[in-house]
Order: sequence, then C-alpha cells, then structure tokens
Amino acid sequence: MDLVPALEEPLKKVLGPATAKVMAEHLALHTVGDLLHHYPRRYEERGQLTHLADLPLDEHATVVAQVADARLLTFSSPKAPRGKGQRLEVTITDGSGQLKLVFFGNGVHKPHKELLPGTRALFAGKVSVFNRRLQLAHPAYELLRGDDVTETVDTWAGALIPLYPATAKLESWKIAKAVQTVLPSAQEATDPLPESLRAGRGLVPLPEALLKIHRPHTKADIEDARSRLKWDEAFVLQVALARRRHADAQLPAVARKPKKDGLLSAFDAKLPFTLTEGQLKVSKEIFDDLATEHPMHRLLQGEVGSGKTMVALRAMLAVVDAGGQAAMLAPTEVLAQQHHRSITEMMGELAEGGMLGGAEHSTKVVLLTGSMGAAGRRQALLDLVTAEAGIVIGTHALIEDKVQFHDLGLVVVDEQHRFGVEQRDALRGKGKQPPHLLVMTATPIPRTVAMTVFGDLETSVLDQLPAGRSPIASHVVPAADKPHFLSRAWERVREEVSNGHQAYVVCPRIGDEDDDPKKSKKKPSPEDDAEKRLPLAVLDIADQLAKGPLQGLKVEVLHGRMPPDDKDAVMRRFAAGETDVLVATTVIEVGVNVPNATAMVIMDADRFGVSQLHQLRGRVGRGSAAGLCLLVTEMAEASPARQRLTAVASTLDGFELSRIDLEQRREGDVLGQAQSGARTSLRMLAVIDDEEIIAEARDEATAVVASDPDLEHLPGLRTALQALLDEEREQYLEKG
Repeated sequence: MDLVPALEEPLKKVLGPATAKVMAEHLALHTVGDLLHHYPRRYEERGQLTHLADLPLDEHATVVAQVADARLLTFSSPKAPRGKGQRLEVTITDGSGQLKLVFFGNGVHKPHKELLPGTRALFAGKVSVFNRRLQLAHPAYELLRGDDVTETVDTWAGALIPLYPATAKLESWKIAKAVQTVLPSAQEATDPLPESLRAGRGLVPLPEALLKIHRPHTKADIEDARSRLKWDEAFVLQVALARRRHADAQLPAVARKPKKDGLLSAFDAKLPFTLTEGQLKVSKEIFDDLATEHPMHRLLQGEVGSGKTMVALRAMLAVVDAGGQAAMLAPTEVLAQQHHRSITEMMGELAEGGMLGGAEHSTKVVLLTGSMGAAGRRQALLDLVTAEAGIVIGTHALIEDKVQFHDLGLVVVDEQHRFGVEQRDALRGKGKQPPHLLVMTATPIPRTVAMTVFGDLETSVLDQLPAGRSPIASHVVPAADKPHFLSRAWERVREEVSNGHQAYVVCPRIGDEDDDPKKSKKKPSPEDDAEKRLPLAVLDIADQLAKGPLQGLKVEVLHGRMPPDDKDAVMRRFAAGETDVLVATTVIEVGVNVPNATAMVIMDADRFGVSQLHQLRGRVGRGSAAGLCLLVTEMAEASPARQRLTAVASTLDGFELSRIDLEQRREGDVLGQAQSGARTSLRMLAVIDDEEIIAEARDEATAVVASDPDLEHLPGLRTALQALLDEEREQYLEKG
C-alpha cells in the first residue's frame, strides 16, 4: 500500500477531528500542506507591543499588549442571581494607545485572577466600538510568561511571534500550535522551482522557506522566505498559463484574411472620420492573428469611448470577407440591443445583405436575445445556419444548443469579467474548428493583473480617445457636511437640460424590495448612519426628484427588473432626446451611448467600486459638449471611501485608477472576480508591488514550457501544478 506523502496527510489524522473540522470549515485548510501554506499575516516582536491605534473595525484581530488596569464592577441585572451582575473591564496598553477588554457574567472569574496589571498576553477577538471607543468583548487570551520554559515560549520560539489570519473559532496562537505540530513535514516539501532558476536567483530551498516564514528568528529570515514563496506562486501560476497558451497554439483554426475589395474596404471607404493611430495599430495586431492557422486569443483593453467597438467591427467584417461568420457576446440585453443598433447604423446599407437597397458587398446583422418573439428568433436562427447573416450580436442566448452557425470564424466577447469561462467555451464549441477569440474590456487592467488573470491572452491596449470626445469634469458632493452642495447639483442638472442636454442619475439599488435591515436595538451614532442605512434606490429617488428639485422635467427610470421591451423603449426615448433625466441602476454601466447626455449624478457613490465609477462616468461627454460627473456621498472626509471618491474625481486615467483600486482592495477580490473558476491562489504575491517578479516569472515559465511542455523533467513543478489546479481550476484552464 502506498504511503500518503507527508504534505497530503489529512489534518484530521495529525491534529484530531475537532481542530481539523474548524480549520476545514473556517479557513479551507484540509491537509498538512494547506496548513504549511497558511502564512502569518504579520509578526510581533516579543519585546515590542502592537499599535492598538491601527486595529481594523469589525475584524478579528490579535494583539500583544500589557494589562494597565483591571476593575471588577457590579451592576443591577434582573437576569443575574440575586439581581446583581458582574462585569470585568480590563485596559490594555501598547505604550502608544489603550484598548478596553470587557468580560461578563461567569466569564469574569478566570481573567480576574490572571489579567493583573503588568501581565503581558496575546489577546484575540472582534474589534467593536462602544461609547465611541474601541473594545474587545470576551476576547480569548494567552499569557506570555516571560522566559520561563513553558509551552507558550516553546510554541513561539524565537523573538518574533507570528500572527495568523484567524477566526473567532480558532485564535492565532492555536493555529501557531498546530503549525508547530506539522512543521517537521516541511522537510519533505518537493521543490517546484527548477534548480537552475532557484540557484540563479539566490532563492532559499522550499523547506527552509517554510521554516523561516513560520518560525523566523530575524527579520532577514522573513524576507528570505517571502522572496522565495512569492516566486513559487508567480512561477507556478505562469507555468499553468504558459501551458495553456502552448496548447492553444497547437490547435488548428481557419486563417481568415480579408479580401482586397470586400466588405471591410467598403466600410472603411464610407467612414466619416479617420481611425486613430491606436485603432490602426491594434487592428493590425488582430488582422495578423486572424491570418494564422491557430486561434487568436487576444484581450483588447480600452478606455471607455476609445473606439473598441469600431476595432471589433472591422475584425468581424474581415472574417465575413474571408467567408466566415462573427458572433458578438454582450452581458445584458440592453447592451446587445445597443451594439446591434450602433453597428447597423455604422454599417448602413452594408448591413442590409439580401434586402432591396443593400450594397453589393453586404451582409445581414442579426440580433439574438432570450426575450425575442418566436418568429424573430426563428428567422435569426435560420439566417445563421444558412450563412445569410455574417454577424450576430446577442446575449448568452447565443450559447444555447439550438443555435447553429454555418461557419463561425470569430467570437468577440464584450466585458469579459461578466462571463464565466464555461460560457466562452460553449460558444467556441460552435465552430467547425476553434474560432478566433477577441475579448474586450473597458475596465483598464494594470499590466501585472492582465498577466495574472488573463495570462492566456495576448493583450492590446487602446489608450487614445477619438477626436471629438469631450473632457469630463468630476466633483465630490459631500451631502452630509454640505447639504447646499447637493441642491446646487440638482440646479446644474436643470441648467444642462435647459441648454438642450440630458442627464443620468445613478443609484445602487432598485427599491421596492422587502429587505429592510433588521431593526437594530442600539441607536447608531451619526457616523454609523451612512453605512447602516440601505443604499438609495432608483424608484424612491426618481419619485423625489420628479416631485421636488427636478419638477417639470421628464424623468424616467431604467433598471434590471423591468421587462426587456420596456427597457428598450426607455433607452430609445432617452436616445431620441424625449426624456430629460434617466434615473438608473448600473445597467447603463457599459456600452450605452447617448452623445447628448452631458451630466451624471451618482448617488451613494461610495457604494460603487473605483472601476465601476469610472465606467459609469464614461457615459457622459460622448459628444461635443463637455461632461460633468457629480459623486454624491454622506461619508466623512477622513474615511477611506471618501478618499477613493477623491481619487476618481482627480484623474480620468483609467489605468491609474485601476492601480488605486487594486491597492485599496485585496488581491483575491480582483483575481477572484475577474475569472470564474480562478479562485485566487495568491497568498504571498501582491500583483501591484511584485510587478517585476510576475514579469520575470512569465518569461521563465514560457521558456520552461517551450522546452518541456509536459514538464517530464520537473516532477516537483508537476506536483505543484496539480495542487494549484483543483478540479474547478483545471476546467478553467482547459476551457478558456
């Protein structure tokens, strides 16, 4: 019988079922290897104390501190025996600040005896606010008993105390003790890095890195370990992506070269403007890819309004010229209809293939969405299977089994982050051979995130705005501090409308839900109010505006719960200038193009992410008149949410904002949301700070895979890859 490798040993066997159950349920740790890769979040020096001022609210925190004062208070309580209850209040200090600990009822006796002034201990609990002061209620604690040889000192050997990401059920020191138990197994960790790479970069071996990250004696130990473990993460992930690129490069595809005097030439000839240098450069990259006999896999990033749709349309026309069909996949019906409308308008008679009045080089452009009537749907499906339609634009309805193409040559996916990989795969499966793939996003992605999340795609960037686009002025409107600023915002909207323009008002919620938050017993303080209340809703705000500050203007609403026909009718009226103000949710975030809309007011702007605000703002200033975006918030000036809004107001550079966004969020959010199935495996690597490591790891990985695609000579790397690619991830990398 084969022995289970030490790192694959279930924690249940090593730590016992109770601890293993908590680790599995709360920290997703199942094996010895999982626990060894659960790294400390930070370290405390035994001789130093924590900065209590930096504690995060509502998070589980572990602090090392000294008891300054302990008082046992008695208070009257009908629930307590003899009508008297006891409360122990302990004040701990770190030399720079203080924190109150509170114990109640029967829980006071043990800490009352142990937490005497001068005692040092580790304290862990959820940080809350009471009477405007930070406190920990009923924290768990572990005494630090000087240098006598106790279990505590053995557990935290060395001068640095590791503090682990923990939960209420499992404090940091219990995790530390569990790590102590499994640490000897680190010696058996197989090294995923090729020896030449490790030695060439002066990185310590993996067993040594694991030992140093969990039990460092000096800060240099921590640095050694981090450098090494970051390389592991970057390299293994880049090898996975490089293998996928390599496998894709082996697939056959039909080369699609545009005809000399075909549809594309006819389209270019009737364009009323010249393409930007960026558009020409990116188009060339795409046409070069389309001309090869391997499927293109390209990510097209471009600022809102940089002309991505134009580039994608020219690629689709080139494929139609070459005898193939092109499909464009949009995340919502509103957007699919919008694309269909703008593409047929741009093409004019070239989109009237098979109709009277259609041009000689023309094709049919059909729309396919889930809510279409049966007759329209039947006709669209017929046009696709007979090749009458060269271009189809649709939602995920395009992916259904019934949809058959005559010869699918190119798939364009708009706003990739809204699509699961499975959906992309299902559409790719509709070609006789794998079709070429162009993925578009208007959310600028920093270079390293693109390498990490979209590492299987080649990247093209459009960073110039076409001529005729106007600048957008953005301002934060602090509604709580300065209510008159909000009144002025509505006056500005009226001014824009009186000048013949239109405006958007965006809210985070639709309204009418039965989701009143549970009535809180405690009366929140004023600074809690903005966070505790429900976000502002479209239906309420539209009603208030129509009866109040925007009375007399034509105000309409648009949100995701409306029937598709109603949504389309509202958008048509707004596009035609019949509506003055559109109050909407983020359904307008991408693709909606109304050049006459010049102002946008975003309510509760702090409830949106940075890139989402940037996307929304891109809906105004699309014509010749300047755009105005007002970010309304009730957040206090010093709050992180308010600083985020100030950053958005201060720059129109989406790439700069995406960096700010990433620095303020956890990497996992970014990587996790960007790809279905790509649960982030990054524990040590920071995608912004470690840009150089990621770029170098990508080069190394590409070289390794080119010389040994199946990694036959690198068993350690193969094992690490299997660990990274759990089943879900494996599918994600297989599919694309």
